[in-house]
Amino acid sequence: MINNISEKIFFVAIATIFFTMCAPPEISSEEIAAAERAKRDSIKQVRCPRLMSTAAEFYKNRDWESTVRVYGELTDIGCDEDDPSEVYLYYAIAYEYLGKYDSSEYVILKGLSYLPDDISLRKRLAFAYEKQNKIEMQMNELDRLSLLSPQDIKIKTDLAKLYEDQGLFDDQIAVLRDLLDIDPTNEGAQSDLAKAYEKSGKDPLDVYRSRFENNSSNVSYGLDYADKLLAAERTRDAVNILKEVVDLDPSSKVILRKLAQAYDSSNRLDDSAKTYEKLFRLDPRDFRVAVKISEVYLEDQNFKSSFDWADKAVTLSGEGEAYAAKGNLYYKAFQACRSGEINTNDRIIASLAYRQFNEAEKRNFTRYDRSKSWLRDNEVLFEKAQWFMMEDDVKNRGYIKASSSCYGWVSERLNKDKNW
Repeated sequence: MINNISEKIFFVAIATIFFTMCAPPEISSEEIAAAERAKRDSIKQVRCPRLMSTAAEFYKNRDWESTVRVYGELTDIGCDEDDPSEVYLYYAIAYEYLGKYDSSEYVILKGLSYLPDDISLRKRLAFAYEKQNKIEMQMNELDRLSLLSPQDIKIKTDLAKLYEDQGLFDDQIAVLRDLLDIDPTNEGAQSDLAKAYEKSGKDPLDVYRSRFENNSSNVSYGLDYADKLLAAERTRDAVNILKEVVDLDPSSKVILRKLAQAYDSSNRLDDSAKTYEKLFRLDPRDFRVAVKISEVYLEDQNFKSSFDWADKAVTLSGEGEAYAAKGNLYYKAFQACRSGEINTNDRIIASLAYRQFNEAEKRNFTRYDRSKSWLRDNEVLFEKAQWFMMEDDVKNRGYIKASSSCYGWVSERLNKDKNW
């Protein structure tokens, strides 16, 4: 009995040893993963070049549906791992051509998980956001791009335009200043910065000054800067800038006119008149410039020069505006010279003014209608009663002239009215 038990134990031990020796060893998870990778790499080595070539061919032929399908297969088997930048860029662009910007966004974000600082992908992402009207995300993406590529002028230009469209002028100003640090002579950025300052309520003068100083041969920039100085009532500074601009283009009527106006605003009336005279020499047929010269001299109480230019305007044109300018000269001279009781010389000048206003009115120019009415209503005109009191030699020659020193510049005579 004991022997039988011993034999059974012996056989069990032998069987155990046998089966233990024949069982396969355990395989670790690392070994399994390595085997899977090897298998996948083997498949990739065969399929990836073929799929990449196919995708490129479809892309070249603008077969966008097939392009996205093949790129989908590429990414599914891991062909994107070797060159994710190229794969996801063209994958996203194919979706753009299909108008599927949400899919393009999804693809790019996947590509950026591999290459978070890829500039080309981030530019496409900003474009996808723009097409989906995801303005906030587009701004954030362009802002990130401006940090990743600080010398890229287009990125900053696009970001500045986006800020402008959203009314974020302070942000626009900051971006444009960065842009001008890179490219100080960028005329578009300079103009946009000036406008942004105005829209934000800030003083844009420094912008206009800097723009002109950096482009000192640009007449337009000089005029813009001068206009802003005049608007800020800095007429002396405006005059200095306009004198520089005139030197750049002495034949410009626009510049000369602005300079004359600036002189006038700063009460440099003689300089204003002289500048208008230069303008007149550029076009001696422009009677309105002659009228303006007369008005400036009149403002300076230079009655003789004012008369000469008003008379020239009448000779050039015969327009109502020219006659009115001459009438206004006489009217202002009458008001300046009369003192106390109205004398004969005053009445002669008042009547000359009245007759010029009449001529202007016949030609449908009635700007000085109130002045004309004042002369009539206040009984200051030289009329029949005054003519009756004149000496016979005056009556015989049929006209009378002013003779006082205040009216010494008046060469015109007052002819007898047919009703006297």
